[in-house]
Amino acid sequence: QVQLVESGGGLVQAGGSLRLSCAASGSIFSINVMGWYRQAPGKQRELVARITSDGITNYADSVKGRFTISRDNAKNTVFLQMNSLKPEDTAVYYCNADRVLTTARVYTSGYWGQGTQVTVSS
Repeated sequence: QVQLVESGGGLVQAGGSLRLSCAASGSIFSINVMGWYRQAPGKQRELVARITSDGITNYADSVKGRFTISRDNAKNTVFLQMNSLKPEDTAVYYCNADRVLTTARVYTSGYWGQGTQVTVSS
């Protein structure tokens, strides 16, 4: 099995920055895609950013130019640097791992972390 543990959330004023981290552990040989999603109260979970093992990234339009996703493949860790935060960025942020190749050489998908709260005050 695969476990994802996020850290780095918190309370910040508008215009500030936060850095989220997510470490994957378990029977992992490699992870194809890692990403960050968020869910605000009363809204559906949405993609924020994701990155492949080759470093290809894509971002939600709402965060382009402000957020940067990166990863350390050797440590199965993904990061989200969030700058110029806005109150509308307030949400629970979830780490996701997809297309995980286990040590048994089996592909599995759909792993989620427990979520970390990000609150941006105006």
